[in-house]
Amino acid sequence: MELRHLRYFQAVGEALSFTKAAAQLRVAQPALSRQVQDLEDEIGVDLLRRSRRGVKLTAEGKLFLEEVRSLLKQTDAAVEKVRALARGQYGELHIGYAAGATAELLAPVLRAFQKAFPDVNVVLHDLSRNQVVKGLQNGTLELAVTPHAAALQVEGIEFEVLQKQALYVALPPGHPLCALKVVPLGKLAAEPLVGLRREDNPSYYQTLEELFAPVGIKPRVAVECDTFSSLLTAVEAGRGIALAVPAFKHVSGNRLRYRPLAGMTEVFSVGIARAKSGDVTPAGEKFCDMLRKAAKGAMAGQRNDHPSRNHADAHKRQGRKRTTGLFEPALPASTSAGH
Repeated sequence: MELRHLRYFQAVGEALSFTKAAAQLRVAQPALSRQVQDLEDEIGVDLLRRSRRGVKLTAEGKLFLEEVRSLLKQTDAAVEKVRALARGQYGELHIGYAAGATAELLAPVLRAFQKAFPDVNVVLHDLSRNQVVKGLQNGTLELAVTPHAAALQVEGIEFEVLQKQALYVALPPGHPLCALKVVPLGKLAAEPLVGLRREDNPSYYQTLEELFAPVGIKPRVAVECDTFSSLLTAVEAGRGIALAVPAFKHVSGNRLRYRPLAGMTEVFSVGIARAKSGDVTPAGEKFCDMLRKAAKGAMAGQRNDHPSRNHADAHKRQGRKRTTGLFEPALPASTSAGH
């Protein structure tokens, strides 16, 4: 029994005429009659009652027609889903991300993607560095939008840079540094800093030391926080100031003030991490394309608007190292990529 046998029977059963069904199917009437007869012989039941006046369904034929309709409807739906999946218009897409550093890029892309491809269910996973790597390696994640350090120097993971962002200084309202258009590194070094917990973010502190090396001052981290949310709250409470990336503005809203760090342009990389041997679906590739377009537009805006670009020459003269590890996700005790 093949699907064509069922489609032939459905056409005859609904038209109650071999002549009309043959015309609809564009097959010869004798061939259609023979195929339906073969179907009845295989089942061992008469589905049609034939006469000179036409065709009628037997009781068995009526029941079988209902089942055939349902079966063919499911078959057509399954075929369309598979084709939509191949076009990147259907399926489920699991994406890891670092909440604090990628909000500015990820949110508008997700909104545009869901509008363009409503039948693709995008599942976001706010994960640590270890969990992102684990998820990419075991296939529970197709890709991740994350700081460069989350995928750097890991076997089997490749990273594509989307954005290189400048560093800002996050300040509580009314702080004296709010009066400046840009904050020199020397003035930042004189302030107590709010940072991420050293135990979970060793690269954060290595980066701070490299950042402050040109002025010969060791950074003073007065408060260590578990999460980006608690970091922003500590700054708001006046316990210190913090280094931040542009995405932090979307998280804190009007609670904090932000000033560019003088001479520090394009020091923080955000991009797409994926497994080199992984199978990214067509939907995943479309999502990556939208990320690239959004990042390109955002970078153009940053180049035009960032005040500290006027200090770029000073940055080069001082020989400050660029870094990507400042805002990588924290490392928890567990490394499983849980959803």
